[in-house]
Amino acid sequence: MHPRILKGRLSAFAAFLPAVIASFSLPGCGYSEEEWKAQLDKYNRLQSQQQSTESRLAETQKALEVEQEKVAELTKQLEAAGVDISKLNENLQATSTQVSQLSSTLEEREKALAEFKARARQLEQIKARFETLRKKLDELTKLGLAVNIRNNRMVISLPGDVLFDSGRETLKKEGKDILTKVATVVRNDPSLLQRYYQVAGHTDNKPLAGGPFRDNWGLSLMRAREVLLFLVSPADVKGGGGALPAAKWSAAGFAETDPVATNDTDDGRRKNRRCDLIVVPSVEEMLDLKAIAQ
Repeated sequence: MHPRILKGRLSAFAAFLPAVIASFSLPGCGYSEEEWKAQLDKYNRLQSQQQSTESRLAETQKALEVEQEKVAELTKQLEAAGVDISKLNENLQATSTQVSQLSSTLEEREKALAEFKARARQLEQIKARFETLRKKLDELTKLGLAVNIRNNRMVISLPGDVLFDSGRETLKKEGKDILTKVATVVRNDPSLLQRYYQVAGHTDNKPLAGGPFRDNWGLSLMRAREVLLFLVSPADVKGGGGALPAAKWSAAGFAETDPVATNDTDDGRRKNRRCDLIVVPSVEEMLDLKAIAQ
C-alpha cells in the first residue's frame, strides 16, 4: 500500500479510535471485550506497518542518495579522463526525476537504488580497465609521448614532424628510434602484445600540392602504412623493425578530418600532423560500454 494512503488511513483510524473505545463502556453498545481487543490489535498492526514503511523509505532514500553521488563522481572522473559517457546516463536521469517526486513508492525507490548500484559497478569496471591500460603504457609517457583517451579509446600520439619530413612518408632515423622503443614496451608486456592496434595517420588542413600522394588522404594513409610496416617488420631486417605480430595491426588515413588542435596556428597544425597508435577496445571493454548505454 502507498505510504501516504496508509498514513491517511491510520490518521483517520486514530481519530476514530477514542470514540470507539468510549462506546465500548456504554450499556448495550453490543461490543464484547474480545471484539474491542481485536479492533485495538488491528490499530496497533497498522501503526507498526506505517512505522516500518516509513523507516524503510528513509533507509532506501539515504542509500539511493549515496549511489547517486557515487555515479556522479565516477562519471565526472571518467569524463575528465576523456571517456565520453554523456549519452550513457540518460536512463538514470529519467529515473532520478521519477524518484524525486514525493509520491514515489517504496518499491519505485528500491528499483531505482538497484539501477544506480548496477550503474556504479559498471562505471567502476570501465574506470579500472582504462586505469590498468594507462599504467601499462606509462613507459611511453616517460619517452615523451602523449597517451590519452579519445573517443573512448586509448591513443598513443606520435608527432608527425618527429617521424617524417614535410610532405614525405619515409621514416626519419629519429622516428624509427621512437617506434623501436614503443615496440619494445608492447613486446615486453604479454597483455599489450596480444591486443589489437590501428595506426591512424593525420595531417593538417593545408592542401597537398600534387606529388605521388595527390592529397592529404593519400599522405595520411601512406604515413600510417609506413609506421605499421616498421612496427611489424623483424628487428633484424635492414633498417630495423618492431617485430610485432602483423595480424594484430591495421592502418588507416584520416587526412585533416580529425584534428586535435586548431589549424589556424603553426603550433596547432604541428599537433595535427601526427600518427596515432589506437588501442582497439577488447570484447570485455566494448561490452562494458554497450551495457552501460542500454
